[in-house]
Amino acid sequence: MKKTLILIIFIAFLLISMIVYSFNSNNKNDLKEVNLSEVAHSIFYAPQYVAIEKGYFKDEGLDIKLTLANGANNVMASLLSGDSDIGLSGSEATIYVYNKGEKDYVKTFAGLTKKDGSFIVSREKLKGFKIEDLKGKYIIGGRQGGMPEMTLEYVLKENNINPNKDLTIDTSVEFQNMASSFISGKGDFVTLFEPLATKMENEGYGHKVKLLGSLTENVPYTSYSARKSYIDNNKDVIKKFKVAINKGLEFVNNNSSDKIADAIKNQFPDTSYNDLKKAVESYKQNDSWNKTTKLKEKDFYHMEDIVLSAKKINKKVQFKTLVDE
Repeated sequence: MKKTLILIIFIAFLLISMIVYSFNSNNKNDLKEVNLSEVAHSIFYAPQYVAIEKGYFKDEGLDIKLTLANGANNVMASLLSGDSDIGLSGSEATIYVYNKGEKDYVKTFAGLTKKDGSFIVSREKLKGFKIEDLKGKYIIGGRQGGMPEMTLEYVLKENNINPNKDLTIDTSVEFQNMASSFISGKGDFVTLFEPLATKMENEGYGHKVKLLGSLTENVPYTSYSARKSYIDNNKDVIKKFKVAINKGLEFVNNNSSDKIADAIKNQFPDTSYNDLKKAVESYKQNDSWNKTTKLKEKDFYHMEDIVLSAKKINKKVQFKTLVDE
């Protein structure tokens, strides 16, 4: 009798294990794979990493495959080639694609950050830095036509500083090589995102003197885009993607820097917890993140003002043409 009872329990255990395995397997297979290409891997994009680490995407049935593109131009190339489904970059890149006459062009469908997230890093320690301190200096500013470099130029012009005459802005250095180029001895200043800016400071190569976003108005600085055909054919995916990102935005806007840092620490294994928390706090204090993914026409057109000022476009493209609401 005892042996029979043990056998029954063993069989029941096997059946339960098989059911659980089958359930988990089916759940995994039910997830829709989405290839997401990001312009950089930065603490600036904390809401996205919160959505990944907290399982918000999986809650919506999405399996995010994240890849690093290093530059908005590379994000667009990945979208146009079909290697990626969705891209995270500045919305200015969608204008360039549209103006080249691409029929299946790229549209923005969700916003993430609303201000520049790069820090001006100085080789020398400066007290009371002012934008005028860049006069006569050499700064590694990023790729020509990219938002970091164009925002820098716009801020200079707003402060009556001629970016072509009053200082040298080096736009020849690729985004991923800006820090190493500065370390090698090039330039008096460089613009860097976190965690690189803090890393440079900790290692004694530079000093953070100003968050560029604190000097600018709101723009769709980094947002999510996809080819028009992908958006049209995957409306449910786009809707679920936005739900997950909105949850990430809600989390970062309603929680302390400690909790945010704790939520995203697995995304930055080489960054200490204290540095992670400091970077999060800098972005939080500057109100860098959107409240929701919804883009505002005013902000979009201000972004185009910056691109026009940089002479990268001749006229504005209508908000409704390049933004899927």
